[in-house]
Amino acid sequence: MRLDHQFTVPAPLDDVWKAVLDPERVAPCMPGATLTKVEGDAFSGTVKVKMGPISLLYKGTGEFLEKNEETRTVVIKASGKDARGAGTAAATVTLTLTADGSVTNGIAVTDLAITGKPAQFGRGLISEVGGKILDTFVVNLSEKLAADSDSEPPPVPEAPPAPKPQLRAVPPVAETEAIDLLDYAGASVLKRLTPILVATAALLVAFVTIRLLRRH
Repeated sequence: MRLDHQFTVPAPLDDVWKAVLDPERVAPCMPGATLTKVEGDAFSGTVKVKMGPISLLYKGTGEFLEKNEETRTVVIKASGKDARGAGTAAATVTLTLTADGSVTNGIAVTDLAITGKPAQFGRGLISEVGGKILDTFVVNLSEKLAADSDSEPPPVPEAPPAPKPQLRAVPPVAETEAIDLLDYAGASVLKRLTPILVATAALLVAFVTIRLLRRH
């Protein structure tokens, strides 16, 4: 399925562009995500997902397929699977950034394929939940860019760049809190589940009534 989302980051285009190209900076901004390794344009990590009482841990990999500085467009391909084999997810994300004064506008086009429990949400709800998750990501990224700007040290004379290592193990970080999809879905899921909950309650009442009648 194809999902389209628009967002705005209250930071200059150059700052947002540099952050987007650095998985170590942007990964902590994504709810539930933990980056574990970076190797050139490839990276790997985990995403913790909850759906109420159900917990899933996706382990996956990603790769930058395109980095076009002229058009400020990146294309990222990512895939992962639940650690217990309960489902898979694969996505190709095309992200385009444009300047609007001192802020940055973005358009994210995602080609998504999922299996397992999260697939039960359906396209409309997945788009809605994805948009809310993206909003959270943008808020976190904005706060991180603001903090980085405030703590930026004074400029120093340029030195020859050191060779960039091809493989970087990401240092351990505090345990990431799982992202609860039901929290993001909110009333949409509850509205869809209400008929099921009512039917279940009716069956329970009928069952209890029959048991009481049998005793008498």
